[in-house]
Amino acid sequence: MTDADSPHPLDRFTLPLRSPLSTAAGDIEERSGFVVRYDHRGETGLGEATPLPGWTESLEDCERGLERALEAGAGGEHSTGLLELDADEEPAARHGFATALLDADARADGVPLYRWFDDSRQVHRVPVNATVGDADRETTVERSEAAVGRGFDCLKLKVGARSVDEDADRVRAVREAVGDEVTLRLDANGAWSREEAERAIERVAPLDVAYVEQPLPVEDLSGLADLRGSGVDVAADETFVEHSMADVFEAGAADVVILKPMVLGGPGNTHTLAMRAREEGIEPVVTTTVDAVVARTAAVHVAAAIPDVVPCGLATADLLAEDLAPDPAPVSDGSIEVPQDDGLGIDQGAVGR
Repeated sequence: MTDADSPHPLDRFTLPLRSPLSTAAGDIEERSGFVVRYDHRGETGLGEATPLPGWTESLEDCERGLERALEAGAGGEHSTGLLELDADEEPAARHGFATALLDADARADGVPLYRWFDDSRQVHRVPVNATVGDADRETTVERSEAAVGRGFDCLKLKVGARSVDEDADRVRAVREAVGDEVTLRLDANGAWSREEAERAIERVAPLDVAYVEQPLPVEDLSGLADLRGSGVDVAADETFVEHSMADVFEAGAADVVILKPMVLGGPGNTHTLAMRAREEGIEPVVTTTVDAVVARTAAVHVAAAIPDVVPCGLATADLLAEDLAPDPAPVSDGSIEVPQDDGLGIDQGAVGR
């Protein structure tokens, strides 16, 4: 919950997760961040800055960055405020300020945020994948069948915590259980060596796996490039903690890029990078860093502004035990609703109450 009962430019919050989430940086039991409010063009925009260990700056650095930006941007000097925040050094803080600015802009223009990016189309829903965490073979199959039963036709299976043979058997069991019409993606979180990744791809390629996400550690761009063309597409995710999109393009290191707005410095940066990826023949997939409702909804708008977007990793609201406000973008039947109200489409009066 937020620390204050009345709107302020910057309110801190902490939200517990339903259960601990394992990441490369350790287990996460709660998400802490800031609700950001910024006045622009006669509207108050809403933003969220929720740093994630191992991906962004610290919570303390995020707060200091936001305070600087809000002070510099006082009186309508929004450009000056944005210039205070480097997307590489303080991506979460920049996300918070930039999202509030975009929300106000879209509200002033009388359009939902996704149409502020691209006014050529009206989009009501965006496809999403279900994430099936690491578990034994039987539990993985049960969770996969349950997700398909809820309407998901795209599943992301966590791999890399077990042996390659165990993971390949899990993937095969899921494919046999859900049939050929369901898309399967794998996420190794950088856990494999080159030899393991090559063997894993050889084992799962006959199972029609769409892509494997971060099969190698973040520093091994050339290794990612070498894995391409082996029968399973390669997706870069954690790579962007250390490398730019330009680095990935130059190295030819990905068929797919996983774009997290909180890590990339905001919705605007993310949309720009998604469209650049498309120009390079690389498919963008928008996902979250287990954010609260403000940032999560902003990510939904970014995905909606990408023409013919593939299933994205936006079905993360259920990972939180509580949230900042009612969710304007619920998930059902394997897709997420895109708010059609002005701006983000969030009831600002309900945030933090």
